Amino acid sequence: MRIEIAKNKVFLKLPKKKLEIHPLWLRERARLNSLHDKNTDQRLYDPSELNTNLKIKKASISNGHLNINFNDGIKFDYEIKELFYELNKNLPYENPIFWSSKLKNIPKTNFRDHMFDTINMYDLLQNFYKYGFVIIKNTPDDEDFLVKFANSIGTVRPTNFGTTFNVRSEKNYNDLAYTDHHIAAHTDNPYRKPVPCIQLLHCIYNEVKGGFSTVVDGFAVAEYLRKKHKDLFNILSSTKVRFRFVDKDIILENWGEIIELDDNRKPKQIRHSPRLDYVPILEKKQLEKFYQARRLFSKLCASKKFELKFKLEVGDIIMFDNYRTLHGRTSFSKSEGKRFLKGCYIDHDSTEGRLRFLERKFNLKWKK
Repeated sequence: MRIEIAKNKVFLKLPKKKLEIHPLWLRERARLNSLHDKNTDQRLYDPSELNTNLKIKKASISNGHLNINFNDGIKFDYEIKELFYELNKNLPYENPIFWSSKLKNIPKTNFRDHMFDTINMYDLLQNFYKYGFVIIKNTPDDEDFLVKFANSIGTVRPTNFGTTFNVRSEKNYNDLAYTDHHIAAHTDNPYRKPVPCIQLLHCIYNEVKGGFSTVVDGFAVAEYLRKKHKDLFNILSSTKVRFRFVDKDIILENWGEIIELDDNRKPKQIRHSPRLDYVPILEKKQLEKFYQARRLFSKLCASKKFELKFKLEVGDIIMFDNYRTLHGRTSFSKSEGKRFLKGCYIDHDSTEGRLRFLERKFNLKWKK
């Protein structure tokens, strides 16, 4: 990709084609103090009111900048790397790495005071998006700390379970998470609109022999299915399933594919919670295929091939992408002692926004 100029026209040269960049596209990206508010970077005008006959009066390239004079009197020097960043639709994080139980180095970082505006937080968030989860070790085992930590990245999203929720064995419970039962790999709250994006769990007590945490890369399982069992992958990625949660105060429902794909047919979101899903009525052969596919998906998520298992220590926070990473736990006996994880949710724009801020702060945008 490169920028070319011919007869005061600007072209984007791609490997297989050449596109002229419309003068209006460039003009609305001219960030002059007279055009943009310096505090918010928001335009001080409506670009839809620009003259549709706007033209480039003069164009040149020097020192990595595209220098443009428009016929309405505006002059601006564009950083070409910044234009490429936008043209590539770059996300602030690196490409994900799919993993299995053979993942040798679990992404971990040690908590430090005042780390939220540092390069350490940038690296933590990059690892979070790369692997779909990260563990922050040696945090204070204070029950109020999780909200402070989460709000330092973004904003906690409350649900009917509260601003936070307590994962421990309770006498009166409205979810199996609040028992000492084995919980198979699943994604949280597929019955919500929208589904919570990121979950954080803070280990306050873990005195039991069992209660090991498990995580699975749902995208890796989906890609395995695509390669090995394409027909089963296709039915899981094309059948919308109803997910339902019921307690005495609320009934929540939502529909979605177990494997949702993006426009490029890559995994976008995993919804897998066998305790809560209800497939619609389909032709008998289709249903047989769906049940076969769901059975295999569950089996793979519980297999030694894909499941990572480890014990959370007091002060550990595990943060995982609820659209990608399935989580669960082994059973335990509450008679052995306390097992208590404090949990909450935040949204993807929290972590993406933090990354973009740190990217700008440390001038890291063009290094990827």
